[in-house]
Amino acid sequence: GDQEMGEMGLAAVPGRQPAFRQGLAAAVQYAKEVGCPRIHLMAGRVPQGADRAAVAGKMETTFIENLRYAADLLAQEDMIGLVEPINNRITDPRYYLNTPHQAAAILEKVGRPNLKLQLDLFHCQIMDGNLSHNLETYFPLTGHIQIAQVPGRHEPDSPGELNFPYIFKLLESLSYSGYVGCEYAPKGDTLEGLGWLHSYWES
Repeated sequence: GDQEMGEMGLAAVPGRQPAFRQGLAAAVQYAKEVGCPRIHLMAGRVPQGADRAAVAGKMETTFIENLRYAADLLAQEDMIGLVEPINNRITDPRYYLNTPHQAAAILEKVGRPNLKLQLDLFHCQIMDGNLSHNLETYFPLTGHIQIAQVPGRHEPDSPGELNFPYIFKLLESLSYSGYVGCEYAPKGDTLEGLGWLHSYWES
């Protein structure tokens, strides 16, 4: 979308379907060039000034339509489409897709096997907590996982609410074999901030 106009993805934004398709085509070309098999299909924001409840049905219909289109296109390239719930309590009050439950219900309606959940534990904790249960519940739908400590959104070994050694062991017990994206803001130097990884590499 047009970030200068305040857009943050287009997949669920009514009236922006042509721009979504154009952006998706460009994303597929970039992904092919760098060998990336997954693309995050960002839902987008509730239009400025609109009531969330009033536009929810139209946005869901648009989202499902665009996701089906994307899934069919991505299937031709052997790629996976991802949808990510982003919390609307702290990060983005107007973002349309906010919880794993909402995302799972939409994915079920779309009904395409190459669409998955991008589960960011930072957003999940802020919206719902209950991470162990949610990881187990939504694991079959999950295509990618991202992490950051709550509430500061820093390294997983920084002070905060989440017990990452426990979470990583849970992911191992679930046989998660994908990447874990480190979507956090380093508290200081980036390389120093990656020090927490050494214990995992050594084990």
